Amino acid sequence: MENITFNMAQLHQYGSAFYDFLRLRKRFFVDQLGWDIPHDDDVEMDQYDNPKARYSLVLRDGQVIGGGRAMATDVKWGSHTYMLRDAVAGKIIGIPADIVPKIAVTPSVWECTRVVIADEVDASDRAECLALIVDGLVDEARGQGATEMMALSRPSLVRALRKIGYNAGYIGAPYTNCHDGRRYVAMSMPAERIDRSAQLSEKVSRLPQATHMSQPQAVHAPSVI
Repeated sequence: MENITFNMAQLHQYGSAFYDFLRLRKRFFVDQLGWDIPHDDDVEMDQYDNPKARYSLVLRDGQVIGGGRAMATDVKWGSHTYMLRDAVAGKIIGIPADIVPKIAVTPSVWECTRVVIADEVDASDRAECLALIVDGLVDEARGQGATEMMALSRPSLVRALRKIGYNAGYIGAPYTNCHDGRRYVAMSMPAERIDRSAQLSEKVSRLPQATHMSQPQAVHAPSVI
């Protein structure tokens, strides 16, 4: 897996990756969850896909298998700001106006939206894919002065973020989405990049030591992945 990050001025550098991300979003949010959001037969794209947004995508063998979007909470594009602020202002149907206790309007707080991982990514790879997506979003936000990230997500995402090292927590009361019947909640976490090399070293140190000598491998034999 590899991670790419960009804004709209840079998306041409990555071929069809951005459009493929919109395709993935359509398959998940529209086709699977049934959300009533702007889309056509191929892609989903809304008012927050604008020059203020930053993207973090994960590719495997050249194919987009996951991604997410982020923008600062002080941005404005036409009559729209960012999703949670617009929801509180009553501009988004289905999200309660009291979803967060306080609205952030500052370049130090960024909102993440449309985080998605393709169904074909199996359970053993999903944590790595999520980590690459979020690490990329954090890097993009921190590069613009962010100290905190926020999002509207399933409660399970908070637990998944904690497992990969991020200090995520709830900042509002959960609600049930009228389109898919699932529960969602506002969350936040520090925009601090996680160094997973220490975690990997700790896991390796905990592995049991071999009690016998391993057999040598032929130098021309292909690796099994």
